Amino acid sequence: MKIALLYSSKAGMEATLDRGRSNEKREEEDEPPLDMLAECDSDETIAAIQQTLQERYQVFLIESDDKAYTRLKRLRPHLVFNVAERVFGPNRESHIPTVCEILGIPYTGSDPMTLGICLDKSRAKEILSFHRIPNPPFWIVESAAEIPSTIKLPAIIKPLYEGSSKGIKNNSVVRTPRDLFKRVDEVTSLYKEPVIVERFIGGREFTVGVLGSAPDLEILPIVEIDHSQLPPGATPIYSYEAKWIWDRPENPLKIFHCPADIPIDLRLRIEHLVTRTCSVLRIKDWCRIDVRLDEAGTPNILEVNPLPGVLPNAEDNSCLPKAARSAGYTYSGLIHRVVDEACKRYGLKRAPARPAVGEAYHQVELKQ
Repeated sequence: MKIALLYSSKAGMEATLDRGRSNEKREEEDEPPLDMLAECDSDETIAAIQQTLQERYQVFLIESDDKAYTRLKRLRPHLVFNVAERVFGPNRESHIPTVCEILGIPYTGSDPMTLGICLDKSRAKEILSFHRIPNPPFWIVESAAEIPSTIKLPAIIKPLYEGSSKGIKNNSVVRTPRDLFKRVDEVTSLYKEPVIVERFIGGREFTVGVLGSAPDLEILPIVEIDHSQLPPGATPIYSYEAKWIWDRPENPLKIFHCPADIPIDLRLRIEHLVTRTCSVLRIKDWCRIDVRLDEAGTPNILEVNPLPGVLPNAEDNSCLPKAARSAGYTYSGLIHRVVDEACKRYGLKRAPARPAVGEAYHQVELKQ
C-alpha cells in the first residue's frame, strides 16, 4: 500500500512565502509576522511520522506547495496522510484535502469544509452556538476603528484564521477600552485579517484529544493546562510565549497534567461536550479540543483543532501525543491508529501490525 505523507515544512513554506513576495523592496510593515511559520512542521516531526508509516507502508514524501497537485496526480497513492497546514488564506488547511477529493484519493482527517470551518473561529462558534454547545460570547472586528461598543471586558483578542497560538500573546487579554483598541490595531495590522474578540473566562483550562469518527469516538485522558506554572506575572492563558518561548525541550514548563486531576462528574461533562462538538462539526479520525471553565464552572469550547500537532518527543509537551501516551499508545501506535481509522472509513485494507520479514518499506521522496 502506497501512502503519501503531505506536510508543510518550515523550509518549504518559507520558499512559498518568498515566491509570493514582490521582487521590489518591501516596506517593513508588509513583512510577515515572526510567528508566520509556527504551524509548519519541523523536520524532526516529519521524519518521525515518515518512519512510523514505513513500519507498514511504502511512503512518499510530498511538500504541500504548488507542485503537490501534479505530484499526487502522478503518484496516485492509496491514501494521503495529511498534516499539511500551509500558510496563506482562511481555507489553507482545506487545500490538500480538496486536491485529494478532486483526484479521488482517500486521505486522513476531516474534510475540507470541516477544516475551513474550524480554522475560521467565528464560523465554528456560530455552529456550536446554534447547537447550544457552550462557548464564550464573541465579536468579529475588522479594524480598531470599528470596535463595537457592546464588547464586554475583560476579553481576549485573537487573529480570526490562525492556530498554534499565533497572535495570542501575553498581552492578548485586555481589561480597558484603551488596551482593547491598541491590541486590535496591533493584530489586524500585523496579520492582515479580522480579529475575534472573545469574552475572557478565567477558570481551569483543559485540552482533550479525540481519536475516531462519530459515533465511534475515543476520548483520550484529559490534559489540564496549569497556569500557576507560568512565569510570575504572566497572563493565565496558553499564549505564544508559553507554547514556543518559555516552554523549551531543554527546560520544559511543568504546565500539563495528564490525566487531569478533576472530579468524575466534571470529566464526564467535558467528555460529553467534546463528543457533541465532534459530532456537530463532523470531525474525522483525530482532533484536539480546547476547553475552559467559566465562572460558574461550566465547560466552554475555546478552540477545535482537527489538524492537531504531533511532536514526537515527550519533552516537547505536544498535547495529543501526551494524552495518547497516557492512554497507553506509543507514538507509532497513535499514527497507525489514525491510518486505521481512515482505512476503515474508505473501506481500504489495513496493513498488519508488523510487515513480514524483509518487507519493511523505505521512504521514497517524489521528485518533480
